[in-house]
Amino acid sequence: MVNSGGFVAYYRVSTARQGRSGLGLEAQRANVATYLNGGDWRIVGEFTEVESGKRSDRPQLDQALAAARLHRVPLVVSKVDRLTRSVSFLSLLLDAGVDVRFADLPQIEGATGRFLLQQMVAVAELEAGMISARTKAALAAAKRRGKVLGGDRGGRLTKKAWAKGRAVIQARADARAALLLPTIERLRGEGARSLREIAAGLDTLGIPTARGAGAWSATQVARVLERASCM
Repeated sequence: MVNSGGFVAYYRVSTARQGRSGLGLEAQRANVATYLNGGDWRIVGEFTEVESGKRSDRPQLDQALAAARLHRVPLVVSKVDRLTRSVSFLSLLLDAGVDVRFADLPQIEGATGRFLLQQMVAVAELEAGMISARTKAALAAAKRRGKVLGGDRGGRLTKKAWAKGRAVIQARADARAALLLPTIERLRGEGARSLREIAAGLDTLGIPTARGAGAWSATQVARVLERASCM
């Protein structure tokens, strides 16, 4: 099921020669276009990486993920192998909080897509020999000694857990403010002077509010700016 709002497209070619010639890139764009197949959608950003799949530093993918989080839209790639087999990289991708779609696997999306990424991580770990028999043996020995594994099972929310939860919420809000700030600065540079004008500009760009519904208000913009100034 294709998203009716928007998408961020990510393409990757392995060599600079492919990037200059368009070899591989044109096929990826065609695959993405076939997956989208018309409809009430728009591509809010396209990012092309010229880099080997073995490397985990992908500045263009970082920007693509940031754009997907900013607009709260899925990231679509041509093929699964356009991402990577690196364990650490795939884990970071899972933690990015972005819905990843695969044009070569149109039935994979949402929770199923996340599951696929998790399986890719598992396979990569297996191929790299990261599954440690010694760790399993240590856990089994601890269990035989009567040690309860997995922490407090009483269902109580401790002060530490409560504080950690608040810290996670604050970190997400800080990250959101950091994502929005460059766009707000761009709107200012284009003539938006008041908070209301900035709010109207964010609405025009189709950037959702923190709750994901309704129009931006001057108060919401002020909160974002206040949070960004404290970072």
